[in-house]
Amino acid sequence: MEPDNQDSPPPEESQPTRPPATNCCINCGGPTVFPPEPPSRSDISPPPAYRPIRSPAVNLPPNLLTPQQSIMLAPIPKSQKVPALSPPFSFQTPPTKRIHSPDDLRRFHDSPTAVNFLGFVVALSDSVCGQKVSDPCPTVSPTVSALVSILQTLIQFVDDIPPVGQSSRYGNLSYRTWHSRMVQNAETLMHRFITLQDDENAYRPAAAEIIPYFTDSFGNESRIDYGTGHETNFAAWLYCLARLGLIKEEDYQAVVTKVFVKYLDLMRKLQLVYCLEPAGSHGVWGLDDYHFLPFVFGSSQLIDHKYMKPKSIHNEDILESFSNEYLYLSCVAFVKKVKKGPFAEHSPMLNDISGVPNWNKVNTGLLKMYKAEVLGKVPIMQHFLFGSLIPWWRTVKISGFPCHFNLDESLTKADTHGLKKALSYLLLANQESRTSFIE
Repeated sequence: MEPDNQDSPPPEESQPTRPPATNCCINCGGPTVFPPEPPSRSDISPPPAYRPIRSPAVNLPPNLLTPQQSIMLAPIPKSQKVPALSPPFSFQTPPTKRIHSPDDLRRFHDSPTAVNFLGFVVALSDSVCGQKVSDPCPTVSPTVSALVSILQTLIQFVDDIPPVGQSSRYGNLSYRTWHSRMVQNAETLMHRFITLQDDENAYRPAAAEIIPYFTDSFGNESRIDYGTGHETNFAAWLYCLARLGLIKEEDYQAVVTKVFVKYLDLMRKLQLVYCLEPAGSHGVWGLDDYHFLPFVFGSSQLIDHKYMKPKSIHNEDILESFSNEYLYLSCVAFVKKVKKGPFAEHSPMLNDISGVPNWNKVNTGLLKMYKAEVLGKVPIMQHFLFGSLIPWWRTVKISGFPCHFNLDESLTKADTHGLKKALSYLLLANQESRTSFIE
């Protein structure tokens, strides 16, 4: 008997083989009831390219987001109350420019000033929600009436100064004459509402600080142009009046439907009569060559409207019948009046917005866009002015806790170090509240 070979490998076990897929039963050989499974998608064609309507809700790093995604994912700005100052006042004359770089702009957006200013714009927008221009306001204060009369006076200046004949398309030289007359009469115009106050002498010095915001609200004299930066200065002028307590929350609806509507009438007249050039226009990729805020306020007016939807801007009968009641429709009608060609070509942004399902989404989207495309652009905000009414804040971190201070930039490092040390003791003494210390 031969010995077993220990070195030889064990025989491999036979693996059961899977019968090939056929149309016959493996047991009886008869035809199967169900047809064979179809081949996989990859065998016949690649999967279709799926393009989501909205951007996916993922937390991408900020540097990888497109501008459109950044606007979409940004939080919705909230309404805020404007903290009114009380006498005695300490005004800065004149207010100065502080934004010179993206770092300065980032510092501004992180400050209480930027948050409160944008909150003021949101509050104005909310005040006209569901309201027509002709709807009665809860109150029309003497100050609001004085503001309307000021703008009516400036409209009269346009009638008194006709445009000169010239061959250039933009920039009629008569605008400089109009602008000079407006600047010369600015202080007198400010006194129309200052003299209405009980403590008139306390408010008179404010004119020197608010006049630069006012005179920069109607375009640039040398370039003969106008844009959203000048419109923002007008909003800043109104914000200054709110800070002084001259405009109160109950006046906000009248501020939009009376004052801002009259301002829009004035600017359209200046644009048509003196052919103002768009300042820093986005071209066809902007809402309008000149304005932004009327679209914000106008979209708020149309929220929850029974019949008019964003797509209604393509109905000429609606524009003709209701453009005098709703700012958004008024702006679209004006764009169609001054621009020729298909609407989708000369105003693709407005055309795209008309596909949004409701006005509430339009309004919140425009507020985000205003923050990003107007308040978030250095070429626009480098001309913005800061003083005692719109303060420039510096952020000082104390033990990693950011505190905002309204400080003068001329403080030395020693002064800042001493201030940090003093406030650190205050912070330790107030651990529970951990609030910002504001001068």
